[in-house]
Amino acid sequence: MAGAHVTKVGIVGIGFIGSDHLHRLTKTIANVEVTAVCDIVPNKAQKVLDEQGLKAKDYSDYHDLINDPNVEVVVCTASNEAHYEIVMAALKAGKFTFCEKPLALDAQQCMDIINEEKKLGRRMLQVGFMRHYAPEYVQMKQMIDDGVIGNPLMVDERHYNQTQPEEYDTSRSIIETAIHEIDLDHWLVNDDYASIRVFAPKQTRHAQNAQIKDPQIVMMETKTGINIVIEVFVRCQYGYDIKCDVIGEEGVLELPTVPQVATRLNAQYSTAILTDWKARFESAYDIEFRDFIGHVSQEESPVGPSAWDGYIAAVTADAALKSLDEDGEKQDLDFPEAPAFYAAK
Repeated sequence: MAGAHVTKVGIVGIGFIGSDHLHRLTKTIANVEVTAVCDIVPNKAQKVLDEQGLKAKDYSDYHDLINDPNVEVVVCTASNEAHYEIVMAALKAGKFTFCEKPLALDAQQCMDIINEEKKLGRRMLQVGFMRHYAPEYVQMKQMIDDGVIGNPLMVDERHYNQTQPEEYDTSRSIIETAIHEIDLDHWLVNDDYASIRVFAPKQTRHAQNAQIKDPQIVMMETKTGINIVIEVFVRCQYGYDIKCDVIGEEGVLELPTVPQVATRLNAQYSTAILTDWKARFESAYDIEFRDFIGHVSQEESPVGPSAWDGYIAAVTADAALKSLDEDGEKQDLDFPEAPAFYAAK
């Protein structure tokens, strides 16, 4: 019997998440070969290949990677500013593409990507909103859809992080951090957003020397009136802390805290708190890529978060940044119907 098809992948951008996906695709996901890598920083990609004991072509220009006939699938983990041009080039080359979030820096760029994908006649792109694959969120989504707590009325969320780099600015708190919840909540409650407002409460002293407003409060309302509140705090000092409570007519769904071994020591009973996002969602990343590769390896369209999901998130994020600039002024949102092209996900 013939062996399974080995999917040949090229990765553009070998930073923290890129090197993590490189390891995942070569050590965790079956029937994948990373045949090419590319990073704008000279020798950076080769150094990571050497550290992981891997061999692949190391390109200095992402166009060469995309046009390499030995690359069937393009994974974009470059800087946010480069996502648009890399994704457009990969789609123009007719190659399946995985792009880490955000899909692009603004809504118009996302719409350009959507139109380019439509030219191909089928879905070729998946966006890396990995929480769609986290088992606890999948269970929560199913319980909402099954009406376990009746109609959702409110969502109360927290996204705290202590590991962001010093250059992490105000806009990145929205387009890199809060965008997870912006995407997730639309999927969880299956309702479009009607408005958003963002404001900065009392600021942490740990952000005094940074170009950032931290923390931030994001408040959204959906078309049916569900109220969503997200606390975003990227200079949190105690750990990486994710909370999601969905309050319904009949009860509450509460996202579980990641279980840790409890310690009884020195007259104290305690459990650890995670300190980074990688440990918190590692299994979700694995499941995400197994699903993506499983489809594209069979020449099937990916079924995870789409370019349309990327567009919804980008429109909302654009309005969030405008609201923050205007001291929390409410921004109305209005979305067209999802194109039939993306309806059957």
